[in-house]
Amino acid sequence: MDPIDSPGSGEPQSADAFWSVPVEELLGLLCSGEEGLTSAEAERRLASHGPNSLRPPARGGAALLLLRQFTSPIILILAAAALLSFLLDSPTDGLIILAIVLISGLLGFWQEQGAAGAVAQLLRSVETTARVRRDGIEQAIPVAQVVPGDRLVLSAGAGIPADCRLLEERDLSLNEASLTGESFPVSKHPGRLPAEVPPSRRSNMLFLGTHVVSGSGRAVVVHTGAATQFAAIAERLREHSPETEFERGVRRFGALLLELTLGLVFAIFAVNVLLRRPVADSILFALALGVGLTPQLLPAIISVNLAQGARRMAAQRVIVKRLSSIENFGSLSVLCSDKTGTLTEGQAVVQRSCGIDGGENPAVLLHAAVNASFETGFSNPLDGAIRAAACAIDLSAWRKLDEIPFDFNRKRLSVLACADGAPVLITKGAFLKVLEVCDRAETADGAVVPLAAVLPELQRLYAAWSAEGVRVLAVAVRRWEAEATLVPRAISRADETGLAMLGLLALSDPLRPGVQATVAELERLGVRLKMITGDNALVAARVGREAGLRNPEVLSGSQLQLLSDAALPVRVEQVDVFAEIEPSQKERLILALRRSGHVVGYLGDGINDAPALHAADVGLSVQGAVDVAREAADIVLLEPDLAVLVTGIREGRRTFANTLKYVFMATSANFGNMVSMAVASLVLPFLPLLPKQILLTNLLTDLPEMTIASDRVDPEWISSPHRWSIPFIKRFMVTFGLVSSGFDLLTFVVLLHVLHADAAQFRSGWFVESVLSAASIVLVIRTRGPLLHSRPSRALVAATIAVAALTLPLPWTPLGRLFGFVPLPPAFLLPLALILAAYVASAELAKGWFYRRWSG
Repeated sequence: MDPIDSPGSGEPQSADAFWSVPVEELLGLLCSGEEGLTSAEAERRLASHGPNSLRPPARGGAALLLLRQFTSPIILILAAAALLSFLLDSPTDGLIILAIVLISGLLGFWQEQGAAGAVAQLLRSVETTARVRRDGIEQAIPVAQVVPGDRLVLSAGAGIPADCRLLEERDLSLNEASLTGESFPVSKHPGRLPAEVPPSRRSNMLFLGTHVVSGSGRAVVVHTGAATQFAAIAERLREHSPETEFERGVRRFGALLLELTLGLVFAIFAVNVLLRRPVADSILFALALGVGLTPQLLPAIISVNLAQGARRMAAQRVIVKRLSSIENFGSLSVLCSDKTGTLTEGQAVVQRSCGIDGGENPAVLLHAAVNASFETGFSNPLDGAIRAAACAIDLSAWRKLDEIPFDFNRKRLSVLACADGAPVLITKGAFLKVLEVCDRAETADGAVVPLAAVLPELQRLYAAWSAEGVRVLAVAVRRWEAEATLVPRAISRADETGLAMLGLLALSDPLRPGVQATVAELERLGVRLKMITGDNALVAARVGREAGLRNPEVLSGSQLQLLSDAALPVRVEQVDVFAEIEPSQKERLILALRRSGHVVGYLGDGINDAPALHAADVGLSVQGAVDVAREAADIVLLEPDLAVLVTGIREGRRTFANTLKYVFMATSANFGNMVSMAVASLVLPFLPLLPKQILLTNLLTDLPEMTIASDRVDPEWISSPHRWSIPFIKRFMVTFGLVSSGFDLLTFVVLLHVLHADAAQFRSGWFVESVLSAASIVLVIRTRGPLLHSRPSRALVAATIAVAALTLPLPWTPLGRLFGFVPLPPAFLLPLALILAAYVASAELAKGWFYRRWSG
C-alpha cells in the first residue's frame, strides 16, 4: 500500500480496501479535489512514491552492466585459467589472461552501454500517456508520472495506468483479460462495495493493466507502480513475453556451441594426458581451445547490431520497442493491415447525403452534425469529417442531454439532445447496425412511413455507394413531444429501439498517393499484403482492387465463422481481403496464417487490436494509436504509411544480415583454428599455441567483426525474407572452417619442413598466419557475391588494416616476447603472403560452390 501522512498535511493517507470506503472519505484521504492536483503537489508525490512503474528505478545501471560483462561462463572459465596460472607459478601468464579478460569486458561494456542509451532515447519518443486533470485543466502526462490522487479522464482505448476508484461513468466497459483471463468486457459502476468482495467482482475499481473498451468515465488514482494489487501478475506477464524467432535462434546457436566446445575440450584434454603432457598445461590448453571456439563478443555484437539497426529505423520514422523483433520484421512474408490510414489517407470527407428516397434532405446532415458535435468518446476521422461538412450549420440552439458512446459491438453512437424543448435521440453508425434498431422511416417533410416501404431503396443506395468504395453511415431519430409525461433526460442502450430511419451519409477516404507502388514494392520484397477490415465487403473489395492486392477476392466475417480450424489456413493463404471482420476474428486469422508457415506482421491501432498484435510474429502500431495498441506493439510507426514500413523492413533485413555475418565469420574462423590446433596437438611434441596466445588470437580476430554493424548488405539479401537456420550455420561453419584448417596445415608444413622452425618460431609463425587469414577472410565471407563486386564499409576495412598492422610486427616487439613470440625469419614472409593469397582465392571458390549448393 502507498505510504501516507496525516490529514491536513497535503499528503494522501493509506486506504485499505479502498473499494469499500465512502467516496468522500477516500477523496479526503487522498487530498484530491475536483480540480485535480496542482503541478507542485504532483511533483512532490512523484518524489515521495517514485515513478509509476512495476520495476524500481534502475540504480547503478552502468556499474551493473560493467559487472555483467565479467559474469558470463566464458569469462569465469578464463578467470579460473588465470588463477590456475598463478597457482602454478606462472604469474606472467595469469596477468596476460586477466588483461585479455579485462579488454574483452571493457569492449563489450562500451558497445552495450552506447546501444542501451540509444534505445532508451528512441523509446521515449513513443511513451504512453494518461489523461489527468491537474491545475484545473485536462492534460496528457507520461504514465510513469501518474501519482496517487490524480484524477483520470477515461475514454475508449485508454489504458488504466494504476489501481483506481471509479467516480463517474457513462456505459463504461473494460477489458480485464490480461488479469482475469475473461475475454468479455466488464461493466464498471461507481458506488461502495463490501470489503470482502473478491477482485473479480470489484465493479467500482479499475486495475492496472486493463483498458477501456467502450464508454467514458472519471476515476481517482489510489495505488501506483509496485503498490498495485496486481503488480506481481503484470510483472510476470511482462517477463514471459513469447520468445521471438531471433531469440530462439540465438538460444539454439548457443546450444550448438556448447555441444561442440564441451566435446572438444574433453577430447583434447584426454589426448594430451594420454600423450603424457603436463596435466596443468593440458587443462589450460583445453580451456583456451574451448574459449577460442566461442565468439566471446557475440552478446555485445548482437546488442550493438540491433541498436544501430533501431537507430537507422528511427531515422526512417520507425521506432523499435523490442529489439529482438527486428529479425522477425525483416523476415516478414505476410503483412496484415486495416485499410483506414494505411491504404487510405485516413482523412474522411463527406461526399453526399440523402433522405430515405435518395432525394435531398438537409435534416440528415443536421442531425449527424449534432450527434458528431456532442460525442465525447474517442476521436475519429468520420465525426471530424461530418463536423467539417456542417461547419455552416448553426447548432447553438441545441443542448446535449445524454449520450450512449460508440462501441465495436453496436457500431453506432447515440446522443440525446434538444433544440426547442422536445428531446430527440439521434443515432448514427454503420448502416446495417442502425437498421437493426429502426422500425419506421421519416421523410424530408417529417412524415413517418413504415420501414418496409423504403427498405429496398435504402438497400439499393447502400450497395451502390459501397461499390464506389465510400463508407456509408445511416442516421436515425427517435422523437418525444415536449409536453409528453415521460420525456427522458438520460438514456441507456435499451432506448435504442423504435427509431425512424432519416437517411444516409457517404464519406470517402481516398487511397494514399503511391499506395499501389508501395504494395508492388512489398511484393518484390517477398511480403504479401492482406487487408483485414470491419468495413463492408463491397467497400473492401473496391479498395483492394484499387490498391493492387494480389487477390482482391473477399472473405467475410460470416464466411470465416463457418470455416473449421483445419480449413482456415488453406483459405487465408488464397484470399487477400477480409471484410466485416469482428474484433475477435482478427486473432484467429493471424494464427491461421502462422500455422500455414508464414512470418506474420499485424498493423493495428484500435482498441480491439491487442490480441492480434500479441498473436502476430511482429506487432506494429502507429504513434496516434490508442494506448492499448501502442503498448502491445513491438514496433511503432511514427507515420501511418506503408511506405515507411517498407523502409523499416529493409533496415530489419540489413540488421539481421549483419548479425548473421558475425556468426558466420566467428564460427567458421574459430572452428577452423580449433580443428587445426586439435590436429597439431596430436602430432606435435609441443603445444601448437600457448593458452595466452590462443586468447590473444581470439581477441584480435574479433576486432574487425565489431564494426560489422556498419557494413553494407548485398541487395539480393534485402530483396527476400530470410530466417535463422541452425543447420545452415552448421554447414557454413564446417565448410569454411575446413578450408581455413587446410591452409593452417599447409602453414604447419612450411614452418616445420621448409623453415625447420622450433616451438617458439612455430607458434609465432602460425599466430601471424592465423590472425591475418581470419582478418582477410572477413572481407570474403561478408558477401555472397564476388569479393570485388561488394564494397565493405570504411570502418570494417580500417579495422582489418589495423589488426594486420598490429599483428605482423608483434613477434619483433617486447609485447610479443611477453606473449612468448620470437622474431620470424625473413624467409617466412613470402610463403606467408602466398598462403594468404591462396586462402582468399580458395575461400572465394568455396563460397561460390557453397551458395550454389545451399541457398540459405
